[in-house]
Amino acid sequence: MSTIKVGTLLAADGSTTTQPSIPALDKRMAKAWVNFNGTGTVAIRDSYNVSSVVTTGNAQFKVNFSTNMSSVNFCAFVTARGVAASSRGLGTLNHDLANTISAVNVLTLNAANGAYVDSPEVNVMIIED
Repeated sequence: MSTIKVGTLLAADGSTTTQPSIPALDKRMAKAWVNFNGTGTVAIRDSYNVSSVVTTGNAQFKVNFSTNMSSVNFCAFVTARGVAASSRGLGTLNHDLANTISAVNVLTLNAANGAYVDSPEVNVMIIED
């Protein structure tokens, strides 16, 4: 199999092209994702379609989207790393705060005892059609 690597695709007239859309795959691709440090000052390590992450309480975060979702009926996946080798992190949606088309609310816990605890690594992924 051959591999083609390019930095920029140009149309025949020299104008830039738009990213190709593959409708069959669009519903299976993430509409937003983020990897952030949830301890101390929240810091985004890397992201797609996420404008910011803010702390809304102890181990509670609001992930703001750059482009709104089409509805609040999106699917969100949340993971969190434990704070030490002896603890296991758990990331979940924060059902005390309603999600909106512009943001999702998540929280992180110690899986062993259910206590809210800030996590050194939180990952959130959003899928919707």
